[in-house]
Amino acid sequence: MSIKEAFDKAVADSKTIGQRPDNDTLLKLYSLYKQATEGDAPAEGPSNPFDIVGRAKHQAWVAINGMSADDAMQQYTALVQQLLAK
Repeated sequence: MSIKEAFDKAVADSKTIGQRPDNDTLLKLYSLYKQATEGDAPAEGPSNPFDIVGRAKHQAWVAINGMSADDAMQQYTALVQQLLAK
């Protein structure tokens, strides 16, 4: 199975995780997914200063700028498998 196929399966499997992960784990999943599918985060985050969630998501994504799409896919897949094993 290729990295892309494993990633696509992990994305589908992520919807079946029994217990909702904590916010830090959700931010990690979000940032890895965005890095894998879109690449580096844009320099500008949300323009609304009251968009706390949007700002947190953007900061998490910016933190992994420069990571390759393959690495992001592999880390995302591993994290989803870890969450499913719980």
